[in-house]
Amino acid sequence: MITAMNIMETDVIKVSPDTDIISAAQILLENHINGVPVVDVEGRLQGILCQSDLIFQQKKVSIPTIFSFLDGIIPLSSSKQLDKELQKIAAINVGQAMVKNPVTAHPDMPISEIASLMVEKHFHTIPVVEEGKLVGIIGKEDILKVLIPFG
Repeated sequence: MITAMNIMETDVIKVSPDTDIISAAQILLENHINGVPVVDVEGRLQGILCQSDLIFQQKKVSIPTIFSFLDGIIPLSSSKQLDKELQKIAAINVGQAMVKNPVTAHPDMPISEIASLMVEKHFHTIPVVEEGKLVGIIGKEDILKVLIPFG
């Protein structure tokens, strides 16, 4: 059985929560990667920053849609959602824009489970973590290389 350990990239490009947004964007673009793990000084995974998080940060604030019914105004989006969106847009460092507690794989996880996670959750990359520390990363290309062997 092929597991994460067999296909993961161990020389992982990573950033810290204090990395500024512009530097993080440059890292993603220069390395042609969709996401980058965020680790603390001890190598513990704190989150993941994806291109979509940076795109989200650059979009304009969407004001909650309101629905008027019998002279009452009913917001269709909660203020909590709006607050969260505003915080992401105002982010100046990775720690403020990253996805905290991302889905992870364990080194012994079969690639069939990892592939299913990627498809079901629409992930491009999944960090591989052991005892809280980042030990590798798996991208869709890594899965494809195993599923469709090239001669």
